[in-house]
Amino acid sequence: MPLSISALRAALRPPLPGHNAFAALNGYPRPSVSTALAMAPPSRESAVLILIYAAGGVDHTLLMRRPIYQGVHSGQISFPGGKREPVDPDLEATALREFREETGADTSAFEVVGRLTRVYIPPSRTLVTPVVAWSAALGPLRPDVREVAALINVPLDEVLRADNLRRKPIPMGPSGEERMAAYWDIRGQVVWGATALMIAELRELLGVPLPPR
Repeated sequence: MPLSISALRAALRPPLPGHNAFAALNGYPRPSVSTALAMAPPSRESAVLILIYAAGGVDHTLLMRRPIYQGVHSGQISFPGGKREPVDPDLEATALREFREETGADTSAFEVVGRLTRVYIPPSRTLVTPVVAWSAALGPLRPDVREVAALINVPLDEVLRADNLRRKPIPMGPSGEERMAAYWDIRGQVVWGATALMIAELRELLGVPLPPR
């Protein structure tokens, strides 16, 4: 049975579990949000939208693969999102606007139900707020090819599977140095970094803790 908006809202009620458990799988520290907030110049604010929607009676979420370009997030899998603009009254508005711009979706019927723990991304000096929204359906999509290489509709059950946690060396940062990292194998896609942290927290909130190490 699809997840109701009331059940999703209840699951996201604070306190949030945060990211320490998943970050520990990587074996190296990640800068805290308080560290990011104390930086000078300040880190950039951005937001992503984690949309839960029904398709064929089954809950789904939407991921995207970024194009290959000269940048630290080239080719990565993420939730749709981007930096906050002066026109955005809050980060919920940022997440909805970026989702609309990147996917071409009509977001007018989306209902924001909460936020997850913010994540600081050192290579881009960005503090990201994951915003969670619910919709009864997701209409036609017209992705912006400048920002989106592919959209990936994923049944929520696949995100919550107990056997999709992996570890392998992954090139990181501007230097491309390989470091051992935990990631989620979702439909054959390597989902790591900030997006992996968000998924780990969402899983825990929905009653699916990390598999035993």
